[in-house]
Amino acid sequence: MAAIVLAIAGFVVLSRSQESSTPTGDDVAAIVSQLTTVPPATLDTVGSGGLANPLKATGVTDVVKGPSGRPVVIYVGADYCPFCASERWSLIVALSRFGSFSGLELTRSSSTDVFPNTPTFTFRGSSYASTVIEFAPVETADRQGNPLATPSPLQQASLARYDTQNSIPYVSIADRYVTVGSGFQPDVLTGKTWREIASQVRDPASPIAKAILGNANYLTAAICAVTGQAPAAVCEAPGLKGLAPPR
Repeated sequence: MAAIVLAIAGFVVLSRSQESSTPTGDDVAAIVSQLTTVPPATLDTVGSGGLANPLKATGVTDVVKGPSGRPVVIYVGADYCPFCASERWSLIVALSRFGSFSGLELTRSSSTDVFPNTPTFTFRGSSYASTVIEFAPVETADRQGNPLATPSPLQQASLARYDTQNSIPYVSIADRYVTVGSGFQPDVLTGKTWREIASQVRDPASPIAKAILGNANYLTAAICAVTGQAPAAVCEAPGLKGLAPPR
């Protein structure tokens, strides 16, 4: 019994220690900068990263657009979700090739779920600017599972068609391609800090780079398929060849 109590106490201390070590201020900016400016050569070297393509074609030929008139990438997730935690790393890399983020904040997945305390970001309160695509994210609950927001009519319509089990994370690339769940297992991030992940993502030989960037390349290829292969500087990258899912 004493051993169990000590183990529980140790877990609580570890959880609190991890939470208190969350970077702030300039450190956050540096981490975001590392992730959003991954060199194209690194992405090309990784290619698929050995991952299977997580995206499925819906069979729809029309490209769903947002209010801006541009193809829309929809994300539905929650701060507590460990699989959302891993998927965000790749999604941020992919979307940063087409535009820019502001207001990204660091968080961890739930301390009581599988892959507890996975370092990640939240799209809550962030914004995204691009001349070729639109990003429509929603975080439905906070790290403790408390409700935050509900999907918009655009997001809800996509969910109703392609995610009838209401599983998260859910990503739609203009409703032409969708993926439910993370493109890689969150365990590759276990025990790492944001700084370590952001640093290792730039080493194409690292397991972290292969997971995050391999998944990001698949997402990028799907986005290129709905933008008419624009911009060419991104969509003609050698690392994307053969990665777009079939229609």
